[in-house]
Amino acid sequence: VQLVESGGGLVQPGGSLSLSCAASGFTFEDSAMSWARQAPGKGLEWVADIFIDGSTDYLESVKGRFTISRDNAKNTVYLQMNSLNPEDTAIYYCAIVQFDQALIRRVVSRGQGTQVTVSS
Repeated sequence: VQLVESGGGLVQPGGSLSLSCAASGFTFEDSAMSWARQAPGKGLEWVADIFIDGSTDYLESVKGRFTISRDNAKNTVYLQMNSLNPEDTAIYYCAIVQFDQALIRRVVSRGQGTQVTVSS
């Protein structure tokens, strides 16, 4: 299994970034995918999920600003981030996830991450 994130960088407050995660080594179209982030000195925070039927879910603080999507033909999951603010600064990871009947998330595999810095 390999997950390779790209697209991070430095952006000014109010700006946008588009992250990509290229996946290989598993059946992508049969897998739920997530984006998570970890800010300096903080724990991992789950930002967005996309399920095999294309339905999505978001962390409350990013709703209306971030959009997760997937292209099964390209084995790629995306995170479009708009109206970024300094609180969005973090390392962003994509992950293969599974949910049990209690909707508890289990991480199957996670990428190495890409740094997003929002600063003027």
